[in-house]
Amino acid sequence: MPAATDHKTTITKMTTDSLTYLALGDSYTIGEAVLQSQSFPYQLGSGLTFASVPVAHPTIIATTGWTTDNLINAIANSGTGNKKYDFVTLLIGVNDQFQGLSQNNYQVKFAQVLNTAISFANGDTSRVFVLSIPDYGVTPFAGGNDSVIGPQIDQFNAINKAESMKAGVHYLDITGISRQAATDPSLIAPDGLHPSGKMYGLWVQKLEPLIAARLKK
Repeated sequence: MPAATDHKTTITKMTTDSLTYLALGDSYTIGEAVLQSQSFPYQLGSGLTFASVPVAHPTIIATTGWTTDNLINAIANSGTGNKKYDFVTLLIGVNDQFQGLSQNNYQVKFAQVLNTAISFANGDTSRVFVLSIPDYGVTPFAGGNDSVIGPQIDQFNAINKAESMKAGVHYLDITGISRQAATDPSLIAPDGLHPSGKMYGLWVQKLEPLIAARLKK
């Protein structure tokens, strides 16, 4: 999917008393077209910290336009291979659909990157959180092709959900939230494609309690 701005991978130094967070993905993870503070990883970290679960600024490996293959290659070249994090989020696949890549390839590569995410969480599947792919078919960018895009997004989500269930990680379906943008333009960023900070906030309202419950144990 086209980029509105050029984002770089964010690596932030951690404080010793804060939990570490790795966010893996694409434009939906970096928060394309919104302020960094409005992206879901930063809103999530702020929300958890406010809820007495101190979280350091997230380490983010994500770039607009990345497919699952791109993410795998970027992780391999990121220098983070041996690091461990207190929790990990993963949201990837929209560009596999957008570029017309095969669902078979997505299934294989998603399983691969999910296993890598579990490794980053020191093998603890309960600290890995997968988000479903949003449906951009309802945005102005899609030009009214929602009847084609929506079902394809559902097919890719069926794959990432099945692989997540198989691996035993947490899975959060935010696709329904994304479809609210069909009748609420405030959920779409100014570029007419990506989520607004308001939509990311709705994701975080669902995601934060799941993560807080796990991290407080």
